[in-house]
Amino acid sequence: MSDLTLILLAAGEASRFKKPVKKQWLRVGRRPLWLFVLENLLETGLFGKAVVTGHPEELAFMQRHIYHEKVTFVTGGNSRQASLTNALKEVETPLVLVNDVARACVDESVCRTLLEAIGQSDCAVPALPVADTVWYDGRPVDRRRLLRIQTPQLSRTDILKKALAVPIEYTDESSALHAVGAKVTFVPGSTALHKLTFAEDLPQLPCLLPPDTAVRYTGTGFDVHAFESAGSDKPMVLGGVRIDAPVGFKAHSDGDVAIHALIDALLGAAGMGDIGELFPDTDAAWAGADSAKLLRHVVHLLTHTGFEIEQADITIMAQTPRVGPYKEAMRARLAQLLDLPPYCVNVKATTTERLGFVGRKEGVAVQACATLKLIDWTQL
Repeated sequence: MSDLTLILLAAGEASRFKKPVKKQWLRVGRRPLWLFVLENLLETGLFGKAVVTGHPEELAFMQRHIYHEKVTFVTGGNSRQASLTNALKEVETPLVLVNDVARACVDESVCRTLLEAIGQSDCAVPALPVADTVWYDGRPVDRRRLLRIQTPQLSRTDILKKALAVPIEYTDESSALHAVGAKVTFVPGSTALHKLTFAEDLPQLPCLLPPDTAVRYTGTGFDVHAFESAGSDKPMVLGGVRIDAPVGFKAHSDGDVAIHALIDALLGAAGMGDIGELFPDTDAAWAGADSAKLLRHVVHLLTHTGFEIEQADITIMAQTPRVGPYKEAMRARLAQLLDLPPYCVNVKATTTERLGFVGRKEGVAVQACATLKLIDWTQL
């Protein structure tokens, strides 16, 4: 249906979910929740276009999950309304259906009911009656006059854009449209549209299947750094450990070549690209950066997007300095940074038998391997 656009809001911080993995990245089988919802809605054939909002730190990773001519990704804002406003800039169709990724169990019948109901209205909304007694401001309220509003909500695009062009924060489209005098029509909601806000809401979403935890994701990384020129006072840091050496590494950051290779292995296992994309050496923010902090950032990013690190193995190729005396300290430090027990991290060292730039004592090369699995949210 070319006159209808889907907006899927998936840029939130999920602060109320209070679990290591963000709710939009819970896996249904192998798909993250946002992709599960998006593909189910696209399969209805109702939408000429879909716009997905994502957190700025996650948007590039989201884009790697689906290549579809109908799907556009935009950066989310600091609030639901800011994200929706950003998404609406990409909408040209007369009608727009907005759904929160937290409403995961939306099916075709819900969308068609809203399309049939909008008629001469400006917005069609699913709503449920309130079953419990309700008190407000010290006195009971007639619950027959109350409705629990759900999403998705179907709106006329031009009116919705005008309704949101005000310095007032609304929690949904119907509230914004009502404030400008637009007509809102209600259709029967469903318990299947239960909103995933807290972890205890998970059992109330019947469409969610558990993650496929049998699959392991493996990535490799490789990096080299030359030594600084003689006389440089830059310290050498390797594997997160200060090394007794006359000079450090030439690099935009502190030059910890072992951690850089390990970061690439982790990003490779997750399908997140490489270290240069995440921490470009053209960005002054990373000048002289502590690579241990970069690694911790990657660990948090992996966790937020649904991965658990299982194992890491690195091989350091150096003619100089002698790495052997530092291997155990590196292993302990890397295990700490990865939130792993020491037996899940391995550090090896070798020379290149005086061959190549390593053998000529011009620098150090490191190869790394890492293994990930999906976080089992059913056990959280």
